Parts: sequence; C-alpha cells; structure tokens
Amino acid sequence: MKILIINSGSSSIKYQMIAMPSQEVICSGIIDRIGQEASSFVYQTNVNKTEEILPIPNHKTGLQKIARKLMDDTIGVIQSTDEITAVGHRVVHGGSNFSNTTIINNEVKEKIKQLFDLAPLHNPANYEGIVVAEEIFDKAIQVAVFDTAFHQTMPIEAYKYAIPNYLLTDKKIRVYGFHGTSHKYVSEKAINFLENSSKIITIHLGNGCSMTAIRDGKSIDTSLGFGPMNGLVMGTRSGDVDQSVIFHMVNALGYSLAEVNTMLQKQSGMLGLTGFSDLRDIEANAENGNKDCQLALVMNAYRIKKYIGSYAAALGGLDAIIFTAGIGENSPFIRKLVCTDMEFFGLELDLDKNDIRSKEIREINTPQSKTKILVVPTNEEIEIANQVFELLSK
Repeated sequence: MKILIINSGSSSIKYQMIAMPSQEVICSGIIDRIGQEASSFVYQTNVNKTEEILPIPNHKTGLQKIARKLMDDTIGVIQSTDEITAVGHRVVHGGSNFSNTTIINNEVKEKIKQLFDLAPLHNPANYEGIVVAEEIFDKAIQVAVFDTAFHQTMPIEAYKYAIPNYLLTDKKIRVYGFHGTSHKYVSEKAINFLENSSKIITIHLGNGCSMTAIRDGKSIDTSLGFGPMNGLVMGTRSGDVDQSVIFHMVNALGYSLAEVNTMLQKQSGMLGLTGFSDLRDIEANAENGNKDCQLALVMNAYRIKKYIGSYAAALGGLDAIIFTAGIGENSPFIRKLVCTDMEFFGLELDLDKNDIRSKEIREINTPQSKTKILVVPTNEEIEIANQVFELLSK
C-alpha cells in the first residue's frame, strides 16, 4: 500500500510517500515558510528534484500543491489521489486520551482540538493538516500517530507531579513526554544493532530537544513533561526553569503571563543566550571567540550530562547512549562536549570516529568503553508509516 506521511507544522508541511511494507520512499519534500511571500517548495523522487520559491498562503494551498505534484505528468508518482491507501499524521500531543496509533474520526478530531492549550505551537497545525488532507485525499484512511504515545509506559512515580492528587485524577495534569516517535524508532534500531542492550538513554537534539530513559524497549522517564518546553536547553525554549522565576517576573517585574509564556517558548534557549537559534551559527561564532556562544554550548552539554546521570540511576545502570536528530546526528562538537569527563559512567568517546559523517547507524566509542555511544539517524516518517501499516493490517 502507498501511505502518505504528513507532518504539518505551524508554517511548514513535511511529507513522504512510502510504499509498505517495503518501506521504499517513493517521494518526499517540504513546504516551508507558509504564509510568507517567498514560500519554499521541495519535491523529490529517486531521480528528480524540484525546488520552487512561490507564495503559499495556507496549509490547504500547500497540500493542494503537493497533490498536484504527486500527479504531475512528467515527474508524478501517482495518477490519482485514490491510489493513496492512508495518510499518516504526526500529532504532537495525545494527552491521556491516546496511547496508540488511531484511525481519525470526528471524535478523535474533537479530542485533538481539546489539547490545543497543551501544545499551542503544534496541535493546531497538526489538526489543520488533518482537516485539509481529509478533503484532498478523500478516499484515504486518515490515521494519527501521537508523539506522546511511546511514553505511556512510564510508571506513576515518573509521570506524576508532586501536586494535589485531584489535578492528576480530575484534570489529567501529568508528564506526557514528546518526540516519542523518534525515541521509539532509534531505540529499536539501537537494540537490534547491539543485540543485548536493555538500558538505553536516547538523546534527541534538534530545535526541540528531549531525552528518554528506556528499559527493555519501553520508556520509563523522559525530559519533556506536561508540555514540550521543559528539560534540555532548546533552540528557542528555556528548558528547566525554577517556577519562582515565573512568579517573580509576573509579580515583581510586571510581565504578563502571556509575555512570560512567549519568552520561555520563543525567546529563550540558545536564542536567548546567544541571539542565534541555529546551532551551526552558534558553533561558528563560538570558534571566533564569542563568549556568549561558548557559554551556551557548555550550558547545553551540562544539562544533557545532568539528565544522563539521573536516568542512569533510574535505569539501574547504562548499556548505551544514543545521539539522534539534526544536532545529535550532525554535531560532533556537541557530542564531544557531552562525553567529556564521563569515563566514570563507562563513556569513552573515540574522537576520530566522532568526526566521521555518515547517514548510517554507528558506534563512536572506543573499544574499551564499557558503555556504547551510538549515533542513530532518526526517521519519524518511516516509524509513522510502520505504525499506520501495522494498524491497517490488523
């Protein structure tokens, strides 16, 4: 079957068409800067690639553009949208409603809408992609894959906050975790690669960042919580911050709650520390002597080390750590900072292996390292396709 994977963001649409069960990627691409005058559209097959700069005002226009390109007379891959069996949608927050991949109906859509406040940067855009895809690919089964689902195996001591009990039982306030599709995919790849690894920490580093402690293939703790803002230092998000800071900013400094929320979500993290949100810019400026960038990189690695320590304790040992996502896969500098002076955890980095660039899963530890250090390229689209195919096959 042909499955179209849609990852609809606030200003972008990433997509792949995948033939299942062979996992062959038939075509892929991205529409970026939706709603701006110069939107970028990329469409790629195994033999052709087109890139266009043109205004795409909204997600509906973007998905219509994708559909037309899929059926293009010269480089299209289908003759009709009816050839697509299913559309798999990444949905960031599933709350307590969804612990499994789910066929979308009106009830499911309504529950996704109810979670807008918990993931205001993500769920509204995910919902928009679903609504538009239902119209354009009207014969296909629409399926939701939730970022939070993988973390539903966490024990109560990990997901419950130390606040009044009714806030969990009645209001469902708890740790949900995110990036679950990525953590699941890379952990399974690592377990197959290592054959006998039961205690793993996965480190997903991109513009959004998170870590997960995984025992025997199941998530037992994760750094992102009720919303996708705490934990590690991220591109524009603060990560962990003392709650007293928020009250002080509102009560003593005169910020509104909306201003504090915007600051912590969009103006903090690496952007707030350096003026840059892209790690490539930060590393380049750090090399040129920028003290703010140098300190931000150290802070970033320090926070990751703290979580490695706490998760190793929660796991009762450590067999491997896995770096993944845009930064985790492509920044040898960050990996080196994280692994420096970590020999007491059994982590010994091979500097030469660390500098090798590859799209394959690989070990970057020394032969003497008691704990494996892996780089595992993530592929959330393939994981979504796997889950959609498994659901429909039943």
